[in-house]
Amino acid sequence: MATLRDSIEIRAPQERIEAWLLEIDRHYAAWHPDHVKWVNLEGELAEGKTFYYEERLKGRLYRSRCRITRLERNGRTYIEFVGLSVPDKILGVSGSFEIVPRGGSCTVTAVINMRFGWFLARLGISGAILAHMEEEGKSLKAIMETGLRT
Repeated sequence: MATLRDSIEIRAPQERIEAWLLEIDRHYAAWHPDHVKWVNLEGELAEGKTFYYEERLKGRLYRSRCRITRLERNGRTYIEFVGLSVPDKILGVSGSFEIVPRGGSCTVTAVINMRFGWFLARLGISGAILAHMEEEGKSLKAIMETGLRT
């Protein structure tokens, strides 16, 4: 199992970051230039609900349908999901977003888990996903702190 992780410190309240992530269908394409489409398939995002998204990785269009398996709010925000599409099931794709308050800021951590990490690394896919995650983190920081995109 390979685990890709990116964390970034953002000067914004936990509630604002959480609300932005849970309303991702409204601004998914503006978050990152490789984001194409996001659809909440069952209304608002909540535990047990599914969503569909499209994004480009290494120039190829990647499509996925996922389910939110956990949504916790107990001093931190934790959103966990699992991939439902056939390629996601084969690769064992799952992930999470965690928002942990730290004084006047929050640490936001994105995690992607997948089987066959060694194989995906050889194809350069793991590196592309991690670079994409880092770009998303920087963009989210810019959006939350200044309202501007980087």
